[in-house]
Amino acid sequence: MSERDACRECPADLAEICLRVREKSVNFDQYNFSARYNDFLKAFFDLGQEYDSLDDFYRICVAVPLAMSGLHCALYLVEEKTGDLRLACDTVLGRVTDSVPAEPPVRISLEAYDTEGSYIVPIYSRSIYHTQHKDNARVQNSPDAEQSAPNRIFGMFEVKRLTELTSADKFFYQKYCNRIGYNLHNKLIALQNIEHLKFINSLVVDIEHNIIVPNMYFKHIFNQLKKKIGELGGLKNELQQLMQMPEKAGVLDRFKERCDTIHSEMLAYYEELVKHHANLSLFLESLFRREHFKKGHLVLRTKRCFVEKEVILPQLEHYESRLRAARVTIDRPQNMIEEEFEILVDVGLLAQVYANLFSNAAKYTGEIIDHHGRPRKAMAYGRELVPDFPEKGRQGVKFNVFTTGPHLREEEALKLFEEGVRGPGSENVPGTGHGLSFIKHVVELHGGRIGYEPTQEGNNFYFILPIPQAVISGGGKAA
Repeated sequence: MSERDACRECPADLAEICLRVREKSVNFDQYNFSARYNDFLKAFFDLGQEYDSLDDFYRICVAVPLAMSGLHCALYLVEEKTGDLRLACDTVLGRVTDSVPAEPPVRISLEAYDTEGSYIVPIYSRSIYHTQHKDNARVQNSPDAEQSAPNRIFGMFEVKRLTELTSADKFFYQKYCNRIGYNLHNKLIALQNIEHLKFINSLVVDIEHNIIVPNMYFKHIFNQLKKKIGELGGLKNELQQLMQMPEKAGVLDRFKERCDTIHSEMLAYYEELVKHHANLSLFLESLFRREHFKKGHLVLRTKRCFVEKEVILPQLEHYESRLRAARVTIDRPQNMIEEEFEILVDVGLLAQVYANLFSNAAKYTGEIIDHHGRPRKAMAYGRELVPDFPEKGRQGVKFNVFTTGPHLREEEALKLFEEGVRGPGSENVPGTGHGLSFIKHVVELHGGRIGYEPTQEGNNFYFILPIPQAVISGGGKAA
């Protein structure tokens, strides 16, 4: 049976693919690559599937020509942020991780070109066009497609020839670079999808840790409120009966007092529900932004704010009852409000940073004997200015949350901010080990740094954020 007849008899579901196979066969006949060049491409494709990392793919791009043809090569990639052409890998240095700019005569070009001693070919991304003609779209998605449209250029590929390349050699390297671009595009998309999945998995943990678990507190408050409403209903029935008995006037007064007490307690529960709802709404807004899902990572929405007034105090008020229940006293700074200045932060995410720190304080603060010989179990917060952060000539602000208790061992402190790691003595304490890694992620998104340091009577968890230059130059007290 001929190839044409075989394609005619294939099911409709396979017809397009069979047609594409025939087109490929015609292309290969036209290319008329030598057996050596065919082996060259087989090696490239096989190794591209064998090695997973992007760094190894860069190595494969230059290693295959060196091993198969004895030619030294260099791979240059366009830096996405600046648009500059940088050396990524060559057959002399191997993988280059430092930022090494391309030197003339290597430059970005839409067409391949000759230089003295080199042949340089552009590397295009996989072409994707939304057209009404499916056949056109199919061809343009192929690594054999003509690069006539304004495709994104990934970089340039330099073949350092020993002798003059023939037109067949040049044609081959153009096709080879097409395949580099096609595979690089697919690998970048795959890595992007992996990062998106990692982000979504992390976000699910954030939601569970910062939203679902705290939201269970609503159930406790609702149960208490329901109990008090039931008591009030019972008193109402008793009061209705007693109102028919004038000799019980003194008893009625006492019932009125009890009703007033229950009313005050119910009002307090209501106010706590309102505060808890406001806090949870802030967390929901900061974690469920559309930008997070669109970009595949947390996206800051910063604004100028007074950190103690707008972030710390609302969270402290929220956790005050838990700290009190754990017999932890709160030492408040005397001068933070008077000396505070506005900085740029994402209020919702930074609020979750303090929520995690205060939650940990309620769980892990230990009792010590202070330098006066008295027992002490306390938490304190504050801030101080840091010079030359994040670079010389600038200023940062260090936010501290101190708790009394035994110091962490050095090996424990080094792993403290890793995902899933929990401190000593946490075996019987509810938690996932996610809180500190979440804090680290948020602080680093703000351009800051997080850390732990043992102090005289306990442990200090801190993070440093850069102060916007406008705050300092604008005459704020940060200067």
